[in-house]
Amino acid sequence: MAANTSSLRVYLLAGVKTTPCSFNACQARLTEQLHSEGIEHSIQVLFPYGDASRSLMRQLLEVKTDLSNRMRAGRIGGKYVWQQIKDTVKGEKALFIGHSGGGAAAYQAARLLEEEGAVRDFRVVQVGSPRTPIHPELRDRVSYFHSIDSLGKLNDPISRIGSWGGWTRSGRTMPTWNRLKYAPGYVEGIPTVGGHADYFRNTEPFMDTESVCNLDKTIGRVRAWLKEWL
Repeated sequence: MAANTSSLRVYLLAGVKTTPCSFNACQARLTEQLHSEGIEHSIQVLFPYGDASRSLMRQLLEVKTDLSNRMRAGRIGGKYVWQQIKDTVKGEKALFIGHSGGGAAAYQAARLLEEEGAVRDFRVVQVGSPRTPIHPELRDRVSYFHSIDSLGKLNDPISRIGSWGGWTRSGRTMPTWNRLKYAPGYVEGIPTVGGHADYFRNTEPFMDTESVCNLDKTIGRVRAWLKEWL
């Protein structure tokens, strides 16, 4: 990839009951890759629903507000992120990478910023997230990655929560249910080792038989999707 000197703001968004150090390895790997490609950047870690010290039930209820089937942006997690970054992101490329509930907040925040004109050039990456309905006009800016088993089947239970579905009608025919009507523009499974919390692990035992860790698999697929944009 050719060097690109345009400024990029990267936001790593955590899900529920997440410890402050959860993104350390991911942040270090992204910094290394972006620096090697000559991309000027900054990386900020955000906790849309608070960290591991907060009540799990309260955090789960807040995540639920970001999963609405209605197409109005700005639920609790999304609003929190929007408030944290709206005064600093203007005029730059923005990349939102959200894990678990953080993926829902990432989309809601990006849409809020886009609606007010603070961000026009952005991408959202959802990793192991609940299924959040994506506005059709924004679907090509959103990608979704989930864990799969050795047979290629989804094996992250959090990725089964929510829905991308909607009713579709053509002409005078009866409406039919389209389970992907509001899906992100790009969806891919990643054969990770471990469970929902382990997409960004980079040490044993989170390596496959070829010694490739979960972090490298996840970041590798994200970078491949972003190749034409960065």
